[in-house]
Amino acid sequence: MSEKLLTVTALRRTIQLFALVFFVYGAYIFNTFYTGDKLTQALPALSCAYDMKGGDYCALIPLQHQIDHRVSGVFNGSVDIMGGIMPTAITLATVALLVLVLSKAFCGWMCPLGFFQELVNMIGKKLGFNQTQTLSLEATKKFTIAKWAILLLLVLIFPLLTGLGFLSHAWGSPYCSICPSRILTTLLTGDASQVYVSTAGASYFALSLIADMLFGLMIALALFVRQPFCRICPILPLQSVFKKIGLLRLVKNNSSHCEGCGQCVKACPMDIHALCNSVEKPKNITLTDCTLCARCVEFCPHEGVLSVKYAPLTLFGSSKEYFKKRVKIEKWWVK
Repeated sequence: MSEKLLTVTALRRTIQLFALVFFVYGAYIFNTFYTGDKLTQALPALSCAYDMKGGDYCALIPLQHQIDHRVSGVFNGSVDIMGGIMPTAITLATVALLVLVLSKAFCGWMCPLGFFQELVNMIGKKLGFNQTQTLSLEATKKFTIAKWAILLLLVLIFPLLTGLGFLSHAWGSPYCSICPSRILTTLLTGDASQVYVSTAGASYFALSLIADMLFGLMIALALFVRQPFCRICPILPLQSVFKKIGLLRLVKNNSSHCEGCGQCVKACPMDIHALCNSVEKPKNITLTDCTLCARCVEFCPHEGVLSVKYAPLTLFGSSKEYFKKRVKIEKWWVK
């Protein structure tokens, strides 16, 4: 039994559990019950600012507010350039710094919303639901486009148009208004105030209704499909802007030993088909959809083809021996 628990996935889920406790209940530990006093202020992980008990909050909410109230002021002349741009630059620099240190591992190893979806999917598997193993390449391309569209429209463009007076105040932080993490993390602290339908106006009504529906849809889909909301989450493309500076990365080595068996794609919760692509020399394949969960490395049957590296140091590489062990454990788990 103990050997079955000694896997990269088991380690990752243990870290996810501790991260969930910190991000959702961190204020209980550090006695900082107000958003302005949060320990780290903003991290590229989905710990919601609406959770008054959390240990930090997501970088997307200050980014939307700064574009709404500051950046828009540069365009209409109410704010000087430095006063308008500097807060947003600091927020993006925070994201860049943390991507430098941990790259996209925030999504695969620390995000409470990602962990919740994994748990729901595990429940679906245990209940015997007919789950979709791998989505088609065409479907994953559409989800990638959707992620970028959500980042550009809901996080950047709509808040800017709100600040310029073209949209109502409801669109100042539209992504946070519909984000499932806002409902999940507050519910985990016993606060049900974010599950509501607003009557403050047409825009507020629409956004609150979408939020409730999206949260329910995410849970329903997670029973059958791996990581449904992660496929459209704007955190991934935001991190991808800085991915080339990340010290932690997924690397594919000379793939002459790669037989294109597809085990890596089958294992990947984001269904990244490009994992099977041939490379002539070691290449960073930490793509937009990658969360650095390392499952592809675990289930690659070829020696040293895939690896997770931190700068020049190899943290974990694919091997025949580990693959055989991992397949046995997976069969045991499914059974």
